[in-house]
Amino acid sequence: MKLAFSWLTVLPLRVDDVDERAAGRAIAWTPVVGVVIGAFVVGVLKLLAISNISALVAGFLVVGVVALSTRGMHLDGLADVADGLGCYGPPERALKVMKDGGAGPFGVVSLIVVLGAQAAALPHAQWGVVLLAFATSRAAFGICCMRGVPAARSEGLGALVAGTQHPLMVIGTWVVLAAAAIPLGWRAVVAVVVAFALVWLLVKHTGKRFGGITGDVLGAAAEIALLAVLVIA
Repeated sequence: MKLAFSWLTVLPLRVDDVDERAAGRAIAWTPVVGVVIGAFVVGVLKLLAISNISALVAGFLVVGVVALSTRGMHLDGLADVADGLGCYGPPERALKVMKDGGAGPFGVVSLIVVLGAQAAALPHAQWGVVLLAFATSRAAFGICCMRGVPAARSEGLGALVAGTQHPLMVIGTWVVLAAAAIPLGWRAVVAVVVAFALVWLLVKHTGKRFGGITGDVLGAAAEIALLAVLVIA
């Protein structure tokens, strides 16, 4: 859990000698990190509501706070994956575009659409939906790292975590999320199912396009799942 928090937040935590086994356990704990981040977001939203600023401005401020608290890693992944999928050529070219560091037109448009929709949805979401959305977004990592899903590169985060999650563990996590969504209404349950489907399709498509997953794919999966739950639920 300490490793999961050190990866996914700005908390000053340090974990030495990270091997594949530790990385796999950290990925399994990421939904818990999502719940903690979601609780933090709920608190920020309540504080902004007291200040009586417009809902849309509050939403954009919260999106910015989340980006700061998570080092913007998932947003970087979303932009890189969009640019990689948008380029022509073999997997090697797509991976080179993703590693370039800059944001191309596909990446910029993806960030505008995803962040704008998240900002518009967050202020109107129940606190339970916010917790569910962030837990689901981090549970997306498990789908990306299931056994049988290869890494696109021989180094990097993708290579460290690829194939570390047992399918039954991943499915069990998502069943728990769907069950937790029941008290929030049928739309929340549908949102979890749609988020699972979207992440699965992303993993399948990037597997064909890139040859496997990268750390950027994990970030893109998290942002897509978060968006799906916030908008639908």
